[in-house]
Amino acid sequence: MRVIILEDETRAVNHLKRLIERVAPEMEVTGTFETVREAVEYLDQEPPVELIFSDVQLADGISFEIFSKVNIQCPIIFTTAYDTYAIEAFNTNGIDYLLKPIEEERLRRAIEKARQFTSNVGLESLLNLRTSQGSRRVKSRFMVKVGEKIRTIMVEDILAFYSFEKTTYLHTSAHRNYIIDYPLEELESMLDRSRFFKINRKYIISIEACAQIIAWSNNRLKIDIEGIDDQKIVVARERVREFKTWLDS
Repeated sequence: MRVIILEDETRAVNHLKRLIERVAPEMEVTGTFETVREAVEYLDQEPPVELIFSDVQLADGISFEIFSKVNIQCPIIFTTAYDTYAIEAFNTNGIDYLLKPIEEERLRRAIEKARQFTSNVGLESLLNLRTSQGSRRVKSRFMVKVGEKIRTIMVEDILAFYSFEKTTYLHTSAHRNYIIDYPLEELESMLDRSRFFKINRKYIISIEACAQIIAWSNNRLKIDIEGIDDQKIVVARERVREFKTWLDS
């Protein structure tokens, strides 16, 4: 089976190659590519590959750009440090989504799944998978309790969601805070990825909340959100690169 790896970190490439050799020695890694540009050029000219291992964030952009420019017929196993792109991954030919550091047994199961995607059966399965993932609905509003009354908050009016003392709050553009019943981890999968971004373990912020961004220590970024009295609304260091890409998308 001919496979390629899209990954801009040498250590991650070498680790994945070693795992592939142990789990599926019959696979032939015919190329590794660090950039969107290199991958597009290769896939446009070379014979078709049978499986792609792809990180999401490459040296010059997001790997989804590749799959929008090149007609990919083979399955893709995504390998990434971030869990925020899963829905987009399955809207391509993605059949699995492995979080780094990749474990051998988890890779073995993903490769077994890839082996099942052959001829018509594989195509039909991919189409069904895309349909089921594409039908996911994102929330457009949240119900909150105000005293004895219930009211609805539209997502367009929400600047941030945050966790404080094991309770989740939403913060509105009117600088009001309301308790909601969803944990932050669950909220992330309910929200529109183009509008909201999880900057750290405590905060998911909206694009409208990014009016005040300040350079912070250790190459991090600090967000000032009016109405939230927290001086440490900071983009986690490992998320800064992805955050900047999100801002510019």
